[in-house]
Amino acid sequence: MAKRQGSRASSAGSKLAVPVERRPSIGSYLIQRLQDYGVRDLFGIPGDFVLQFYGMLEDSPIRVIGTTNEACAGYAADGYARINGIGAVCVTYCVGGLSLCNSVAGAYAEKSPVIVISGSPGMGERRSDPLLHHRVKDFNTQREVFEKITIASASLDDELTAFREIDRCLAACVRFKRPVFLELPRDKVLAVPARDYTPVVEHHVSDPDALREALDEARDCIKAARKPVIIAGIELHRFGLQKQLLQFAEQNHIAICATLLGKSVVSERHPLYLGVYEGAMGREEVRHYVEDSDCVILLGAFMSDINLGGFTARLDPAKCISASSEKLRIHFHHFHDVLFADFMNGIADKKFSTKRAVPKIRQPEIAAWKPSPSAAVTMKRLFQKINSALDENIVVVADTGDSLFAAADLSITQHTEFLSTAYYTSMGFAIPASVGVQVANRQLRPLVLVGDGAFQMTCMELSTTVRQKFNPIVVVLNNKGYSTERFIQEGPFNDIHNWQYHKMPELLGAGLGFEVHTEGELEQAFKAAFANQDSFSILNVHLDKLDVSPALKRLAERLASKL
Repeated sequence: MAKRQGSRASSAGSKLAVPVERRPSIGSYLIQRLQDYGVRDLFGIPGDFVLQFYGMLEDSPIRVIGTTNEACAGYAADGYARINGIGAVCVTYCVGGLSLCNSVAGAYAEKSPVIVISGSPGMGERRSDPLLHHRVKDFNTQREVFEKITIASASLDDELTAFREIDRCLAACVRFKRPVFLELPRDKVLAVPARDYTPVVEHHVSDPDALREALDEARDCIKAARKPVIIAGIELHRFGLQKQLLQFAEQNHIAICATLLGKSVVSERHPLYLGVYEGAMGREEVRHYVEDSDCVILLGAFMSDINLGGFTARLDPAKCISASSEKLRIHFHHFHDVLFADFMNGIADKKFSTKRAVPKIRQPEIAAWKPSPSAAVTMKRLFQKINSALDENIVVVADTGDSLFAAADLSITQHTEFLSTAYYTSMGFAIPASVGVQVANRQLRPLVLVGDGAFQMTCMELSTTVRQKFNPIVVVLNNKGYSTERFIQEGPFNDIHNWQYHKMPELLGAGLGFEVHTEGELEQAFKAAFANQDSFSILNVHLDKLDVSPALKRLAERLASKL
């Protein structure tokens, strides 16, 4: 842990300080602090234990976005946080809160800063230990569950400590880029503390000696390297360190890869960008470049089984520099009390740069799309068409499964324009996350890539899309089942009921739907969908049940050769 310095913030000395002219209630203080941290919109579903707080939200500048269920509210808040920098969700006690668990767990796993607020029974209601509705086991059950999947949690049940607990949890959310949980009893929403309160602002700093030695050793390793390479991960997104990454890479002429979770950390048209490194699932030239490197610099990367292509990657720790918010290791030396941002600022400094030739990088060409009108659509041809259609206003939101693996080969034009759940891999993420994207930035247009199985889990969030007048393009990869599971082990348990996905607009009363069997129909559907700026468009793309992406084929071939 880095060193911490505490100070009392005056209302004039910190932009996060709250002026105390008249003591606020717990509810109003929480709303103010949400705004201070940049929450402009909040997702959720009301319920009786949180209705009074919802009324306060309605009277505040924060916009409340209602969703179709709590899990979708969590995914939407996660998608919002990835674009906005922080998100929030508010639900009722237990039946709402516990429905959030999976989406909040995913946000925790992938370091997405989401503030979870739940109402709860009043403290006065609990005195005789009654069996109130929504209760599970005892009144602490919900909070104890969320303690396991958040970085900080608190029950705002005491006026003396509530403000301090709010500040502690929100600060942890921002510092660690992980969810936090606040439970607000309904008889404490309007409670006012007896004393004035001034927020404490904590400043975290690196140990200067540890930082200096880490930078010196890193520079020596990089200077001596013949063929260094960067593997850029998701934390560069979360901590806003893309500028430092590019300065470091450009000043030292070092090639850049991304992990699948960190995809679009830089523009994939940058001359130093190699592609996604994901072991055997990645392109062969990228895998060779990384695994032949004598200095692999991992920055903010989670080296999970998905990022490592099912652990088919070959990275020698003796040749690695690994820096993240949780650890700093250079070869087998560990450095403590060094903040990730300080390390990134250090290696981005011009004094750190070393001279070397510009690496020769051959990026794959984006071929012009020429449809064969009567040919059946395949995964490979579908994603070639998608790749040819991407521009700077499109954000690709990929759900779990082969839609994610195939998307690894897409070329994203700008940074932070690819969202996925590539570590936690929870099906159903993409459609509600696309709602969060457009709430955060209406100018961005999501291109949602989702398998038919994942679509059936959360598709009704298109209702929120219609209500908000959003215009995503949803591409349903319809192979009548779970393709990734078929790839692992075939069986009837992988089959699902076939829907007429292109008729969703008829159900919802808005949108355009297209049924696609051939490349000619795909071409026409894409043209119409991109031209439709006023509502969502959905493409029901029929695929052979055994057709998989080139990425999965590469993995299969590599695993077969090993066996």
